[in-house]
Amino acid sequence: MKKKTANSKSSAHKKGTASFKEHSGWWGDGPVFVFLYSKKTKKAITNGTAKEILQFIEDSEHVLHESEALRIIRIDNEYSHPVLFVDTGKEAGLDFLDHLRMAAYRLAKWAENNSVKTLMIPPLVDDSEKKRDAILQGLCHASYAFDKYKSKKHKKADIEYLFADDMEIDGRSLQAMFSGIDLAKNLINEPGGYLTPTIVANIAQGIAQKYGLAIRVRRSKELEKDGYNGILTVGRGSQNEPAMLTLSYRPKYKNPSHLALVGKGITFDTGGICLKPQDKMYEMKSDMSGAAIVLATIQVVAELKLPIEVDAILCLAENRPGENAMLPGDIFKAKNGKTIMVENTDAEGRLVLIDGLMEAATLGATHVIDIATLTGAIQRALGTSIGGLFSNSEGLALTIAEAGAESGEKWWRMPLDEEYAEDLKDKVADIRNITDGGPGAISAALFLKEFVDKNLEWAHLDIAGVAFSAKGYKYTEHGATAFGLKTLVETVKRYSVDETRVRG
Repeated sequence: MKKKTANSKSSAHKKGTASFKEHSGWWGDGPVFVFLYSKKTKKAITNGTAKEILQFIEDSEHVLHESEALRIIRIDNEYSHPVLFVDTGKEAGLDFLDHLRMAAYRLAKWAENNSVKTLMIPPLVDDSEKKRDAILQGLCHASYAFDKYKSKKHKKADIEYLFADDMEIDGRSLQAMFSGIDLAKNLINEPGGYLTPTIVANIAQGIAQKYGLAIRVRRSKELEKDGYNGILTVGRGSQNEPAMLTLSYRPKYKNPSHLALVGKGITFDTGGICLKPQDKMYEMKSDMSGAAIVLATIQVVAELKLPIEVDAILCLAENRPGENAMLPGDIFKAKNGKTIMVENTDAEGRLVLIDGLMEAATLGATHVIDIATLTGAIQRALGTSIGGLFSNSEGLALTIAEAGAESGEKWWRMPLDEEYAEDLKDKVADIRNITDGGPGAISAALFLKEFVDKNLEWAHLDIAGVAFSAKGYKYTEHGATAFGLKTLVETVKRYSVDETRVRG
């Protein structure tokens, strides 16, 4: 077997000390053989000796330990190294590749908790690049921990993963993706009192310099001069100045597609004058998830040198009830001339996004995708595992859905029924930012559509239900999930190689 290290850094929590002491000496300092199987179907995922040993699982005399939570089994055998069986079908509702990611994630967590130094993974049955990549992603997901504010840092584990000789690994793409995931998660997990629009701008400028991206930072004066009054209106109640950042990636070789990505970046959302309830308000530090994800996406795109033009537009503001805060009933004019009545100051995300959408139209993009923690209604509709997808383009919507399925991120296409747009009409302005009840997520998407250039193919991704998890979600124990990042990167990849998608 050939040594290939999938992920040598880890800062995961050491939760399994007691378990390690109980079983001390069973695995020792040598490598542990790992076999993946499906307990439900009783089929081996890894081949070779796995098929021969699988029969022992049903024989209780050979089972020394089984953890129901991890579905890891250890058995007596004639080999010199211990053998672990990891069930790839524990979680319900996932496809096969995501089952592999989760199995690898649980395996890596177990290894870290039990001070295992080396894991040996044999070839897979019907081996494929997608299967290998899924396993490697799961292993890498296990390495993340946000312990910046812990007085006692967690000791990083150094686990060596040994794969079969024929197991090719695209380390460059894997490293680029997980650098982006770490960036997005770290930004989203930061407290709102620290991560102001200015701090985000400083971080983005550092990324732009490192990867050769053009960047334009518009602050209050420039926003007012250019007619971007949505960000200004939302941010005027805070002492932290709002901003709109435009990062541009222009490769030497490119195809006719040009994608613009727009991210909602409310660095903290109190609700403004329409104050939110205090219960779990701390989670509103994640209201800039969209901006973090588009920033991370363009970093990954630049690091991989994809042959396609991409812009990332970050709409940054802090929504606070200060002395100059926007009031319910205030009216402002958008860049396209439409007047907007602010009926609810807690429906602020759509107000900053419209500036980003109109900025995208000035950049020559063929497609624009916005991503935002926009509505509680989408969480009530789709829960905490599925994101909402709205689009005026069948081709773009299909590409995003396929990219999500490839990446282990689920999206559900939602309607953009114009019948509901009538409820957005206002008595004293052209349009208001909320409606009287009704389908809140659809109404928000229809509001955004009013500010999308009619020549652009557009998609809106509502991630309010999936961006942040207090109880844990798949490969996230707590906090930011970076949901949507893999989908956006895969979407950009597909447009970068397929010219037929230009006017999908």
